[in-house]
Amino acid sequence: MSNQIEYERNKAGSKISKIVVDRDLCIGAQSCLAPGGTTYEIDDENKVVVKDANAVEDADLIASAQACPTKAISLYDKDGQLVD
Repeated sequence: MSNQIEYERNKAGSKISKIVVDRDLCIGAQSCLAPGGTTYEIDDENKVVVKDANAVEDADLIASAQACPTKAISLYDKDGQLVD
């Protein structure tokens, strides 16, 4: 069973309502940090955590999830569908 943490997002106008980080998949590569702006930070276990789910626009969140080499970040819309 994976160690997933869900973060709710309620940014006005956003199609993304949830960010899910799979801590078992995260290798601390930090490639999500640049496109994700102030959304993420790396914790003391060298794993990504969401600091502010509403910090950036959808395009930047999508780019940050796509930048993850292990696909540890998933984004979902209000209907629970995966956002690519």
